[in-house]
Amino acid sequence: MSKESFLNTDRPPVFCPGCSHERVVYALDKAFQRLKFEPHQIVLVSDIGCSGLFDTFFNTHAVHGLHGRALTYATGIKMARPDLHVVVTMGDGGLGIGGAHVISACKRNLDITLLVLNNFNYGMTGGQCSATTPSSAVVSSGFLNRLEKPLDVCLLVKSAGAGWVARTSVYEKDLVSRIEEAINFDGFSVLDIWGICTGRFVKRNKTTPGKIKDEMKALPPCEGIVPENQRLEYSKHYRKLAVRSSRSPEPLCIEACHRPPDYRRQEVIILGSAGQRILTAGELLCIAGATAGMHASQKSDYPITIMRGHSVTEVILSPEAIDFTGIENPTIVVAIAEEGIRRRSSVFSKVSEDGVVLVRKGLHIPKTRASVIELDFKQRNIKPQDWALASLAWLASKNIALSIPMLKSAIEIRFRGSPALEQAIKIAEIWS
Repeated sequence: MSKESFLNTDRPPVFCPGCSHERVVYALDKAFQRLKFEPHQIVLVSDIGCSGLFDTFFNTHAVHGLHGRALTYATGIKMARPDLHVVVTMGDGGLGIGGAHVISACKRNLDITLLVLNNFNYGMTGGQCSATTPSSAVVSSGFLNRLEKPLDVCLLVKSAGAGWVARTSVYEKDLVSRIEEAINFDGFSVLDIWGICTGRFVKRNKTTPGKIKDEMKALPPCEGIVPENQRLEYSKHYRKLAVRSSRSPEPLCIEACHRPPDYRRQEVIILGSAGQRILTAGELLCIAGATAGMHASQKSDYPITIMRGHSVTEVILSPEAIDFTGIENPTIVVAIAEEGIRRRSSVFSKVSEDGVVLVRKGLHIPKTRASVIELDFKQRNIKPQDWALASLAWLASKNIALSIPMLKSAIEIRFRGSPALEQAIKIAEIWS
């Protein structure tokens, strides 16, 4: 049995007095009840704006994202978990900002329900004109809306391929039924819900429920099923075609054949510059960890420029599963270029007293509590492109985070069949 209400009693809806969005909150709750869903079966996806508050009002799964991007998150969720009912709430502002994502969702026909809370302006940010603002309206952005033709949401999504499209208002008695129909449709459904923004729009424009009803009657009808757009739902079609396609190569399987120096979580940051193979070093460290049965993650930071600028990589090795890839308590910092140091100067103060900082000789680094080891690469004729790998080799020679056997196995896996293999093995042994 479904619960009586899905609303979050700890966070009741809070909108401007008379705001039409509040009616949608309660209508959506009633639709969920009628559909006899359970909270764990629903994902509410929202973005920025007053409609972006919906995810906090319901006791369901929820994702709150960037303005106009809600459908991108919803797409990923539905593809990964086709069993979930995914409902997106988006304002006319988000619709305009994320127009390309709306069109893509229509083309795909993934089983997602989009509720457009259309109040003809950017209500949260001051009442500026949006993609649906009438040309005759008075808004805070001056005459700009008079320069553009307002967007008809339903015509747009129908032409883009949406299989179920309807237009209604928050003042219609069948709002709950319309939402229920949209959710029940097996494909991409769009419900354009007109309402009044009492906080901004009506202060300058005489807008009433009756006027909204008259304006909607003057538009072409949109009542649900779009016959010319009926086709197989995207995820079902995808899986049907995928079965017939040739299989992709199996992912590399790395067997745990070594013992790590210790089973503690290691958070490693390598700070360098373009051309120093920083990302490759991070990849080698991840593979080395995997050869010892450790979980590994890598996150990198570099500019769009080619062969210029900073290059930073963050690696976590952990005996436990890694849920978050961000590094908060670095145990090892490798600093081999000024660009990388400038980019992440704050990390040095975060390394604990039992941590290690490796720094290329001649470089100045911020103050740190960790043990600082200078590495003289020039004395050993190590080229700049090998400094990052040589730093890993030093750590391995001291059994810090990895061992020489782990590093060599990683090199053999990463460079198998490459002329770089022999040179990389030599670098791995350079401190021995």
